[in-house]
Amino acid sequence: MSIIVQKFGGTSVANAEKIRAAAQRAVAAKQAGHQVVMVVSARGKKTDELVRLAAEMSENPAAREMDMLLSTGEQESVSLMAMAVHSLGEKAVSLTGGQIGITTDSTFSRARIESISTDRIRKHLDAGEIVIACGFQGIDPEMNITTLGRGGSDTTATALAAALQADECQIYTDVEGVFTTDPRVVSAARKVSLLAYDEMLELASLGAGVMHSRSIEFAKKFCVPLRVRPSFDEGEGTLIANTGEQRMVAGLALARNEARVTLADLPDQPGVTSCIFACMAKRKIPVDMVVQNVAVDGKATVSFTVQEGELADTLTAANEAIKILGAGTIRSGTNVAKLSVVGAGMRNHSGVAAQMFDILLKKGINLQMITTSEIKISVLVERDRCDEALLAVHEGFCMETAVPQTPEIGIQQKTKSPECDQSEDQLLSRIVSKLAKMEDIVVSEVQLDESQSRVTLHHIPDVPGTCAEIFTTVANKNIMVDMIVQNVSDTGHAEVSFTVQRTDLENCLKLVGELASKWDDATVSHEPEIGKLTVVGIGLRTHTGVGEKMFKALADANINIQMINTSEIRMSAVVAADQGKTGFKVLNKAFNLVEEA
Repeated sequence: MSIIVQKFGGTSVANAEKIRAAAQRAVAAKQAGHQVVMVVSARGKKTDELVRLAAEMSENPAAREMDMLLSTGEQESVSLMAMAVHSLGEKAVSLTGGQIGITTDSTFSRARIESISTDRIRKHLDAGEIVIACGFQGIDPEMNITTLGRGGSDTTATALAAALQADECQIYTDVEGVFTTDPRVVSAARKVSLLAYDEMLELASLGAGVMHSRSIEFAKKFCVPLRVRPSFDEGEGTLIANTGEQRMVAGLALARNEARVTLADLPDQPGVTSCIFACMAKRKIPVDMVVQNVAVDGKATVSFTVQEGELADTLTAANEAIKILGAGTIRSGTNVAKLSVVGAGMRNHSGVAAQMFDILLKKGINLQMITTSEIKISVLVERDRCDEALLAVHEGFCMETAVPQTPEIGIQQKTKSPECDQSEDQLLSRIVSKLAKMEDIVVSEVQLDESQSRVTLHHIPDVPGTCAEIFTTVANKNIMVDMIVQNVSDTGHAEVSFTVQRTDLENCLKLVGELASKWDDATVSHEPEIGKLTVVGIGLRTHTGVGEKMFKALADANINIQMINTSEIRMSAVVAADQGKTGFKVLNKAFNLVEEA
């Protein structure tokens, strides 16, 4: 019999009416033939109320007692939920984290799961009961109640879904699902029915905060289908899963209050980027949209964006870096915004960037910076025109068209994870190991791509339409472009670099050479063999130490960086081809991934 895990957050169980509505959903799923596990958070503002009460008792309450206190919020919710299910004529049992079978260490308020047992849950499910489990908590070896920290209920739900090999983990929330973009800005925005895990990770990092990014990454590791569903109506929401659907663009995001910083005239040598990132990380400044283009005349330029409120501290850190390096100049600007498009289909469609640039060209919107990943393109535009740009791109990709609905719960095309072929004991051990690592590290993988070449156009016109013409010309010949980097220009001319498969290099050079011949002073350079190093993870922008650690490891190995671009889940650097394998080795060591390399 199929198993469905349903997770209800605090707003979904805030009062008696909402608790009864949640209970009805669980009963409906059971009556449809599924075994049901509910994971329930504390009601509404209950946790805040308990924290305030603790503060009235003590200025510095013991961590153990805080876990004992805060865990009562979930216990209240699950007991009330069980009563509601009973009133609907179905059997149910409420269980604390310890009763479920979740054992943790004794790190109160941020405990790590050490073991999971599913025996008791399966016994109750086989007896025809709906299991109602406390999220956010477990029990340590001394029988103390512990809590799991931020995103704990999502962690509980996805971990149990993986352990039980559930057909679906449903996350009930106060939104209809994930939208193509912010419906408050674009009235034509539509709910997305189906997203790939990586698409959701990018969108979550960009602000679509319907659930915790770590839980999405964990679900991806174990192929747990996630469905974000509205708690207030019967909508099917958004399914997040391994999907064969390859839409070019699944969603758009806009970050308004950006500021750009450029460090120019830097020495083109190992350690420069490491120094910059170290100075930023020292002040805990999250940098975004990091761009480094190919050096010219032995001088490198690195640009990035930060939140406008961080600009003063950023300039202080940048000046410190310049002093350490003994060379360089600093430029900055405000009134900019970052527009991003996300879609798994970009991996297999050659013209996404060209289409986006052409859409913005038709509105006369210039691109100040460009950075890309496998499934995301970000551009920096004038803030005064960012809403216009967002609307234009949304319309240009026909995203207002409703997408097909996804299958009902209990989907049959679910792809089992390789781990699921193991015995249950092996699977549970693997799940616990991954949970610990997801709490420990941000970077989950290092990749090396040795199949690409680099192409750079120098001194091209810095006007709307230049990039659209370049990438439309390339896309029309079905040449796939991977990394695209355009740095800030203050001279009226720009430089754009991109990578292509080595097999496409000759044709690409012919095409861009013809284009360059139309522009005064424009030239083309290339490197037929490069190494592209990428660290993959979650929250790379907000975890300020990731870039510092990545670039320090490369600098310590005397590896010079030719190009950089970033996204929320990927950070890539182009290095010389003969240094790729060394870079791969040192990055795996730096992020403690040696065993998985």
